[in-house]
Amino acid sequence: MHKIHKKLLCLMCLFVASFSPFAGAQGRGGRGAAARQRTGKKVVLAWADTRNGIGQHDSVSHALAVMERLGYESGVYDTYIRTDSAIISKKPLMTTGQPASGGPSLANVDAIFFLGHREVDLTPEQKSDLLSFVKDEGKGFVAAHTGTTAFLSWPEFADMIGGQYDDHPWGVTTAPVITEDSEFPATRHFPPVFTFTDEFYQTKSFSREKSRVLLRLDMSKLPQNPNVRITNGDFPLAWAKMYGKGRVFYSSLGHDAKTWDNPDVYRMYFEAIKWALGLTNGDVTPRAMAAAAGERK
Repeated sequence: MHKIHKKLLCLMCLFVASFSPFAGAQGRGGRGAAARQRTGKKVVLAWADTRNGIGQHDSVSHALAVMERLGYESGVYDTYIRTDSAIISKKPLMTTGQPASGGPSLANVDAIFFLGHREVDLTPEQKSDLLSFVKDEGKGFVAAHTGTTAFLSWPEFADMIGGQYDDHPWGVTTAPVITEDSEFPATRHFPPVFTFTDEFYQTKSFSREKSRVLLRLDMSKLPQNPNVRITNGDFPLAWAKMYGKGRVFYSSLGHDAKTWDNPDVYRMYFEAIKWALGLTNGDVTPRAMAAAAGERK
């Protein structure tokens, strides 16, 4: 039994050590709006409503914990983790219908990290509040993997995030990924081309005229698949864009829980959150695929 405890302790030490690039910051402690008043830090809502039970991913819990840990260790932001959607409102309500007594809301957070699944239950007023949170108030929205599977019947959400899930033709597979932008904060640490294993999501309703592609799947190295509906070889895996005044980032990477222990992946999302919060800058001017591939910086 002693050996088991010792092994678990070693694993925990390794996990903490993996965050060492961010572990030196001071000013920890506290959460939410109250913490911001004391520390001046930004506040992130990590939101992943999976109550409909469709397309469950074991990675969700770990992903939320990793993003909370990055904010905590770096001292850059505080995090609320929530797996319900009552708080997606400027004036959240309790289950009794009365106003919520504290906690996160769209009135007191600076950005959302989103890992929701399929048809998340929001009222028309909540939907309006969410779009306004980003578009009109200039807040940030960072979505991972399942983010494009959410709200498939809500076209305005697809317009905000940049597209909609349209199958994962090869399931989990290993393939080359092209870094189209090596200067954007979230992708500057990736090599020009790298091999990665994930469940790569095909996206519909995506437009390079509205988003700047950062990573792209190299489809030429994958076998033909009847479920592939992309005909021009353009299979974006990560992009950034403006939605009104707000900054939006999405990446397909993150299907498996262990993927979130990959320093390249969690650094990508950490830097994306910093960018979405307005703490760093990056060029999101849309570019055509040919120009992006031939003029990659």
